[in-house]
Amino acid sequence: MSEIVLFHSVLGLRAGVLGAADRLRAAGHTVHTPDYYDGRTYDQYPPAFEFLEEIGGIPDVIARCTAAASQLPADLVYGGFSLGGVPAELLAATRAGAQGLILLHTAIPLDALGVQAWPGSVPVQVHFATGDPYRDKAELDSFAASVRASGARYEQFDYPGNGHLFTDRTLPDEFDEQSAELLFSRVLAFLDQTGQG
Repeated sequence: MSEIVLFHSVLGLRAGVLGAADRLRAAGHTVHTPDYYDGRTYDQYPPAFEFLEEIGGIPDVIARCTAAASQLPADLVYGGFSLGGVPAELLAATRAGAQGLILLHTAIPLDALGVQAWPGSVPVQVHFATGDPYRDKAELDSFAASVRASGARYEQFDYPGNGHLFTDRTLPDEFDEQSAELLFSRVLAFLDQTGQG
């Protein structure tokens, strides 16, 4: 069984993230869900992005998540929802002992993180809706190419629809139950394979 750290999106540590963690725990995994917003949650993106800027933007999020991960064992699978995928990607690429990376609705080029090459020992799984308004094809393709060049296992799954956080049933305008169920089945399969070479 894996030990996982799961970083929340720009909307905060909402019930959707906690529910995802519970699903993974029910399968026998240990899951940590750091709250790098200190209890704040949002239902809409504009005020969430305003708060993000107030706390110092992405560099501050990375610092907060790095501090949280430093309190956990090294042999982690890193996962992140949207914004939370940024520190997850960076830590999986740079922290010794990383066992895998699960990116939910995000992926950015390594050079944007100051990372020169992906570690070939760290498998990756990425999930995106095809019509996600935050999906950037060039950024996703760049990240995928870097992981594949390393020889690491890379899985990318695309889902129909326009929802961004489509796994969160508390966001009715985005939630897609069929896609969410398929996504979680794939995440669990990935975790079952992680560490098996």
